[in-house]
This record gives sequence, structure tokens and C-alpha cells, in this order.
Amino acid sequence: MSSLLIIGTQWGDEGKGKLTNYYAALADMIVRFQGGANAGHTVSVSGNPVVFHLLPSGISVPGVTCVIGAGVVIDPSGLVAEIDKVSELGIEVGENLLIDTGAHLTLRYHKAIEQAQERARGARAIGTTMRGIGPTYADRTAREGVTIGELASFDAFAERVRGIAERKNTLLTKAYGAEPVDTDDMLEELRTLAPRLLPNLADTPPIIRGAVESPGNVIFEGAQGTLLDLSFGTYPYVTSSNTSAGGLAPGTGVPPSAIDEVIGVAKAYITRVGAGPFPTESEGEEAAAIRERGHEHGSTTGRPRRCGWLDTVALRYSIALNGIDRLIITKLDVLDACGEIPVCVAYEIDGERTEDFPRSAEQLARAVPVYDTMPGWLADTSGCRAVDELPGKARDYLRRIEELSGARVAAVSVGAASHAIVHFDRVF
Repeated sequence: MSSLLIIGTQWGDEGKGKLTNYYAALADMIVRFQGGANAGHTVSVSGNPVVFHLLPSGISVPGVTCVIGAGVVIDPSGLVAEIDKVSELGIEVGENLLIDTGAHLTLRYHKAIEQAQERARGARAIGTTMRGIGPTYADRTAREGVTIGELASFDAFAERVRGIAERKNTLLTKAYGAEPVDTDDMLEELRTLAPRLLPNLADTPPIIRGAVESPGNVIFEGAQGTLLDLSFGTYPYVTSSNTSAGGLAPGTGVPPSAIDEVIGVAKAYITRVGAGPFPTESEGEEAAAIRERGHEHGSTTGRPRRCGWLDTVALRYSIALNGIDRLIITKLDVLDACGEIPVCVAYEIDGERTEDFPRSAEQLARAVPVYDTMPGWLADTSGCRAVDELPGKARDYLRRIEELSGARVAAVSVGAASHAIVHFDRVF
């Protein structure tokens, strides 16, 4: 058995879903371990783009067991809608999907509270997806959350939710001046949804551990990216879960020793959605060109992504934090038209040069990138499928990433299609 953890090394949207889906053909199990419907993993299924929010990205591969771990927060209406949508595309979702009974539910009042909080923050808004993820994790920590397993005893579940909803509605109306949530309508919807989800519930940690100990391959799929990690990202402009490798054990019930390798995913440039510091952000025509070529709009919200040049200071930080062995570089083809490609190798903060990524978002906001500029290759890489087919200057760029990051490049993606990958090393 080989166990692979696929982690985003930037602010998300690196292409983790595509790679998980690609390598799923070699796997027996795919496990999501954190995040919720704020994730947007776009993969190509029969040539059509499909966005997965809660379903693991390998669900379209026949014969693969997909697991939603206890660390994921689940919007039940969103999950059922996602299952129905992919089923219409011919993707089977049945016994191949397991949902841990301990995964917490994102309910209507979580979404309403997040929306009210973001409005109240005004100019200091985080730029969340408004999917209720933060309030769900907050309730879990405050021991006021509800788990998907509780749906099995619906009357007791409904009684508990009524009490919680009463307190949430007081918060919404008194603190934020917002409309209360209709508790009866919410519970009626949940009563209808419960039979759709209960057959997929399971105590998943023993099942995952059994898969890890058996012949075959297991992929653990991260959502968002390392720089959005609740503990080690650019706080407070982060998500509400641990997006780094450290989130795997509490999100799955599998010990860290079960992982054979951590693969980091990084774009050949870098993007960010929402507010927060972004040292290498590019603006104007340059950023617009990258956004257009890279189709850089959020899979979940549709918002245009902020675009910038590759930041190897941040990349080194992610590699060290996650124990990353090898990298997969995505969207190399987006840089095909660039005559010159800046690469951030250090920061200057208050006149001092540093190659260390600051933990303080306030410090990062003052960081001025120090660039090395490399010549572009000005050639189409989208048809390349072997290393020697890549232009020499493109290979030079990848070697420079290896030198600056300290990690080997295992593969590079050169297009949206699932097969548009050039392998330097075997992953499995």
C-alpha cells in the first residue's frame, strides 16, 4: 500500500482536484479530510468541466471508494444537490461514497451568521465564500455543533437543533439586525434530506486504516491551500480548518505515520481569492492577461482571482511546514506568452532583506518582493507530454523552482485536460 497526501502550497486553487482525479485511476480510496462546500475542485470528466465542492475528486473513477472524513463540514442540501448533479452526468454515487458519522453539519443559520458577520466587518471583511464554514467550525469547537450521524435519530436531532437555532436567531436579530432563520422550514428540509444521506454513513477511521494497511493505494485530498491554514496561514485572512498536512490526523482518524509521501501542488504563478496580503500580486494588463489565459475565476464563488508571480519564499515555507517531498507544478502553459517571468526569491520588509515567510499578516502586507527575472519560452507547451518536448527555457524555469524551493518537480500540468501532464518521476 502506498499512501499519498496531496496538499496545496499556495492560497488554494492550485489544481489539487485535477491531480487527485488523475491519480485516482491508480488508487483504491480517496479521502477528503477538511474544509466544506467552500472548496471548488474542477476536474474534466469526459471532456466536460465538473466542479466538486464536497465530493472527493476521484468520485468519477469507477471502483474507487471515496470518503468524506470527520474533519469535513457538510452542507446537507449542497451535498445532495451535488450528488444529483454528477449522477445526471453518469457518475455513480452509491456504495462508493462513505461519510463519517462525526462530520459536522453546516446549517442555514451558519450561512446567515457568516453573511451578517462579513457585512458587519465592512472594509475589514475577510472575503469568505459565505457558505457558513467558519461558523460551523466555531460551533464544533464550542461544542454546539451537530453531526451528520445525529440525523439517524431525527426527533432528538430536531429538538437539539431547535434550541441551538433559537440562540442563533437571537444573535442574528439582536446583534446584527438580520432576519431570523425559519427553523421549522429548515428542519422539514433536513427531514427530507436525511434518508438520502443515512445509507452512506459509516465509522470511517477503521475503514481508512484498513485500506492503508492493505495492498493498493490511498490518496488523501486536501482542500484550499497551506497559506489559508487556520494555524499557520496569513491569519485572519484564512479559512477555518487546518489545510496543511497537520489537519490529516484529526480529519480522518489516521495517524501521520500512515502517510508515505506528501506531494505539494503549486501553480507556475500564484493566485488568491478574497482579502489579505499578497506580496507578488500583479495588476493591470499583466494580471488581466494571466487571469484570462488561466481562466482564473473562483470555482465556488465565480469571483475573479487576484494573480501574481510565483513566490518561492511562500513555497519554501509550505514545503517545510508540510514535509513535502516532491512538487507538481500546474498551469505552466499559462506562461507560454510571457517574454520575461519574474520569480520572487526574497522579501524586503522595512528595508531588511529576508528569505523567511513572516507569520504576521501585517508584516507580510509590508513585504516588497525581490525578483529574479527569467526569460520566457514563447512557445506552446499545451501539447507536450514528455520532458524532452518541453521548451528548454521552460525546463530551466522548472529547474529554478527546484533550486529555490528545495523540492523536486515530479510532474507539470500544461492544460485543463486530465491527460495534459508531463511526468518527470512516477508518483505511484
